[in-house]
Amino acid sequence: MNGRNNWFIVDGYRPPAKPNQADYEGHESVMILNCNERDAHCLIDVYFEDREPALGIPFVAPARRISAFRSNDRGVFGDVDLKVNQQYSLRIRSDVGIVVQYGRADVSQPNLAYIATLGHAE
Repeated sequence: MNGRNNWFIVDGYRPPAKPNQADYEGHESVMILNCNERDAHCLIDVYFEDREPALGIPFVAPARRISAFRSNDRGVFGDVDLKVNQQYSLRIRSDVGIVVQYGRADVSQPNLAYIATLGHAE
C-alpha cells in the first residue's frame, strides 16, 4: 500500500480574480496521486463555516495516475457550489492509500502568490 486512506485539507479557499489580469487566473487545485495497482474509490466531504457539510461526494482516482481538479469543477463537486472568497475544508477518504496535495494561485494582490501543501493524513 502506498499513501494514506484519510486526508484533510483545512484551508480551502478560491481567491478572486484580479481586475484586468489577463496573464494568470486565480484558482486552487486538489491533486491526488494513486501509486497503487488498482483505482482508489474516494469520498469527498466538504465542511463549511456557516452550514452543514456536503458529505460523500464520490471520486475515482485511477490506478498509477495523478488526478487534479479545481474546486469549481462541477464534474467532481456536482451541486456543491464552492464560491469565490468562501472558506471551506475537505476530508478525502479512500479505500486504498493515496497522497493528497493542495495548491492555490492567488492573483488578487500585486504579486502572484502560490502555495502548495500536503494535507494532513491518517
